[in-house]
Amino acid sequence: MQAELIIKYIKKKKQKGLEMLIDEYSGLVASVVRKNLGKLINYEEECISDVFLAIWDNIDSFDKDKNSFKNWICVIAKYKAINYKKKYLDKIETSEIDDGIYYIDKNLLDLEIKEGIDDIVKYLPDKDRDIFISYYLDGADAPQVAKDNNLSISNLYSRLSRGRKKIRESLINREV
Repeated sequence: MQAELIIKYIKKKKQKGLEMLIDEYSGLVASVVRKNLGKLINYEEECISDVFLAIWDNIDSFDKDKNSFKNWICVIAKYKAINYKKKYLDKIETSEIDDGIYYIDKNLLDLEIKEGIDDIVKYLPDKDRDIFISYYLDGADAPQVAKDNNLSISNLYSRLSRGRKKIRESLINREV
C-alpha cells in the first residue's frame, strides 16, 4: 500500500518519501488547511509546508493501530491551521486584493477561532475545559490556574495531560 511505503521512506528520512507524501496527500492537506484558515489565504502555502514538515519530523509518533495515516495527517493539518490562525490574527489588519484594500473583520476571525477551539475542547468535562482554556489559551501560568481551581500543581498537570489525551482520541475517532 502507498501509505505504508511513504511511512517507511519517511522513517528512514529518504527524500523520496517526502515527495511521495506530497504527491499523494497535498490535495487533502490543502483542503483541511483552507477550511481551517478561513480568510487567512496568504498563509495557506506556508501552513501546508509546515504540515508536511511536521509529518516528516513526527512520523515516529504515528501509530497505525490507533488511526489511519490519512486521519493522522488531517489532524496535524487542522492543528497547524488553527495555530496559524491564532499566530497571525493580531498581525493581519488588511489584505490587498487586486489593488484594492479590503479590511478583514477581526471579530469574524475571532469568532472562527473560538468556534474551532470550542469544537476541540467540547470533549472535556466543564471543569477540565475551563482549566484547559485558562492554561493554554488565556496563557495563565500553572500556579495561578492551580490556585484558581483549588488543585495542586501536579494534579493540574495530570488533568491537562488527561485532557490532551482525551481530545486527541476524540479527534482521531471522529471523521476529520
